Amino acid sequence: MKLLSRGTIVVITIMLLTGFFLATPSLKEVFEEDFLIGAAINNRQVDGEDKQAVALVKEHFNTITPENMLKWERVHPKPNAYNFQPVDNYVALGKENDMFIIGHTLVWHQQTPSWVFEDEKGNPASKDTLLNRMQQHIATVAGRYQDKIDGWDVANEALNEDGSLRQTKWSAIIGEDYLSRAFTFAHDAAPNAELYYNDYNLWKPSKREGAIRIVKKLKEKGIRIDGIGMQGHYSLTSPPIDEIEASILAFSRLGIKVMVTELDIDVLPRPGNQGADLNESFGENAEYNPYPNGLPDAVQKQLAKRYTELFALFHKHREKISRVTFWGVADHHSWLNNWPVRGRTNYPLLFGRDFQPKPAFEAVIRQGKEG
Repeated sequence: MKLLSRGTIVVITIMLLTGFFLATPSLKEVFEEDFLIGAAINNRQVDGEDKQAVALVKEHFNTITPENMLKWERVHPKPNAYNFQPVDNYVALGKENDMFIIGHTLVWHQQTPSWVFEDEKGNPASKDTLLNRMQQHIATVAGRYQDKIDGWDVANEALNEDGSLRQTKWSAIIGEDYLSRAFTFAHDAAPNAELYYNDYNLWKPSKREGAIRIVKKLKEKGIRIDGIGMQGHYSLTSPPIDEIEASILAFSRLGIKVMVTELDIDVLPRPGNQGADLNESFGENAEYNPYPNGLPDAVQKQLAKRYTELFALFHKHREKISRVTFWGVADHHSWLNNWPVRGRTNYPLLFGRDFQPKPAFEAVIRQGKEG
């Protein structure tokens, strides 16, 4: 038998002492006693083409959300045409890996085809026509995945920043009760699934109060709502941790589940406001793309610090939070590469473009172990 050289023995000893041979901790296992840990996934991942991303999803996450495939324009692009194959694959991936499966989203003013709101002549549809289309869409889509999809974002981003109801074609044609109708239709189609309201900037006091009003109005009417999804589209410095905490506490007092959804951290400067309003979009601009060749160490440390603060808060309120979902798997999957400024190189997630964990990942793991 060939003996190892002294040098080889020294190298192996160092590797063992530094934990080189230890497997990367799994996010879902570290937070198993706290809350579900999820990721939004795309078509290439559910089709199995992006094998490295799928491996990360299976290893680290126990809940998944579809990034785009269940939005109206993708799943129901024409009046009598549905595209269910990507969603079928998505649901199959979740079921095969015993994941909590989210449906995103049934009613939204964005990414909904124009025909939904129009008659055959291109004029605004009548209230009855639009209600009928909403009901049929929800019955068909949510009904198809009854007892397969575990929770639905029934309504998405229905509030203005001041907490008032956003003026959209839904509210203009149907009226303010379009939300109550959407939740009623969703309950009828998927009575065993959880039903949520999902929005960004819910850390703002005014918008927080608007979401509280939505929940209270639905409950006063006897309409079921099971939770609020607080979209976590944050930056390195905003929003303040205490405002996020205030919303977690306020929503939990309503007797519903609180979820952190769509979590990512924009590390780049941006024009416009904090949030996720798709109407705020800008062309390519080098001023807002300062790190095209890699994130400087100093910014990596800032990102890790920010995730540390967030997960310290989430762990503190683990009895109130049911789920934390990242909006993407690895940095190159993130929508923040193209929004609000197109063509940027952004670094908002825990895994880099090489699919390797970043310092931010290690920071999150520490919070789970030490929190």
